[in-house]
Amino acid sequence: MKKRLLSVLLVSAMSISLLAGCGGTTSEDAGEGESEGGDKITFMAPDWAIPTDEQLAAFTEETGIEVECSEVGWDDIREKIATAASANKCAADVVEVDWSWVGEFYAADWLEPLEVSDEDKQDMPTIETFTVDDKVLAMPYANDYRLSYYNTEQFAAAGIQEEPQTWDDVLEACRALKESGTVEYPFAIALNAEEKTSTCLMWLAYTMNGVVWNEDGTFNEESVMEALKYLETLINEELVAPEDKTSSGMDAYMRICGGTASFLTGPTSFVSRIQDEELCSVVGQIVPIMTPGKDGKAQQTMPLPEAIGVSSLSENKEAAKKFVEWYTSADMQKQLNETNSAIPTRNSVLEDLINEGTIKNSGAMLEEAQIVSSPFPNGIPSYYAEMSSAMYNAINQMALGKLSAEEAYEQMSSALDSLISEE
Repeated sequence: MKKRLLSVLLVSAMSISLLAGCGGTTSEDAGEGESEGGDKITFMAPDWAIPTDEQLAAFTEETGIEVECSEVGWDDIREKIATAASANKCAADVVEVDWSWVGEFYAADWLEPLEVSDEDKQDMPTIETFTVDDKVLAMPYANDYRLSYYNTEQFAAAGIQEEPQTWDDVLEACRALKESGTVEYPFAIALNAEEKTSTCLMWLAYTMNGVVWNEDGTFNEESVMEALKYLETLINEELVAPEDKTSSGMDAYMRICGGTASFLTGPTSFVSRIQDEELCSVVGQIVPIMTPGKDGKAQQTMPLPEAIGVSSLSENKEAAKKFVEWYTSADMQKQLNETNSAIPTRNSVLEDLINEGTIKNSGAMLEEAQIVSSPFPNGIPSYYAEMSSAMYNAINQMALGKLSAEEAYEQMSSALDSLISEE
């Protein structure tokens, strides 16, 4: 197991005051003509984002900047940042930024805008997710976007020889799979009252119609209702497993690896999962494909990436920005794929890893990465968490038979309208 430097942030939120200013010696502290050697920054991220000691040593040798890593559970990071900021203190110079936190962090002015070249923006389309009012607030380091998977052997057993092109194709295939007795519950999807259920509705509406929200932030009723009605059909025809309504979203997704589901639209991590014999009992049967759309393959897919950004309260912003630039460089993205299993956010790096065989049996992974775009017309709103909660609770109630699709939409839409009015 690689060794990591753990900062005092791990001790408790109460000790966060010790990190006032976050950095060590700043550029301003150095005498005129002195290098930035001796600078020290802190980096707070989940375990999967922490570089190896060797990687950190290479960065320090190259820049003279020492990095103290604080390995913090993903669920605790946002709270630590907020707690520190409420005291006008900095939790860490460089921090994890989940895609869903962007609006809140921007509204609270917790992130320092970054300068990003047009070349990098083109190579990393997920940067759009971390851009608000033309300001890039964080740089994505771990890619995740919605990709579809289907079990070719199960489809063939039900008499289906071609991969599905549209959502109607998927529905008809699932009906055939069930009616033939091949698979009882062929469609795997999150329906529990949790975040993954909200994003399932988002990507379904987005891949169907290319829109989820209107320019004013309200739901696009036609698109969202179509997606809700589709889910309702899957539920009413018992094409999804009863346990998907109450189990975790990941458990629902994993049904395709257990052979109890034939179709999934889910995380890119399943490119590896479906090839791992310890995780998948049907290795060799599942193929990653372009996500279906309404009249053919979808023209866009939804990203759910993770990024790192520079705290606006950092006293060592320039050193922190150098770390972000290094961490998200093409060379480091290759290294982090090897050491941390991170899927590159640079399409050029992803293509290299696929072509050289590092990422195996990738199917449509690269092709799908090239059509990533954010469904949020004005960036992710500051009230995203509250909106998502209203969404997944309404969908779960519909899954449990307590609401119709129309009632679920009304509940979601009313909650969103209230959140918008409070802005």
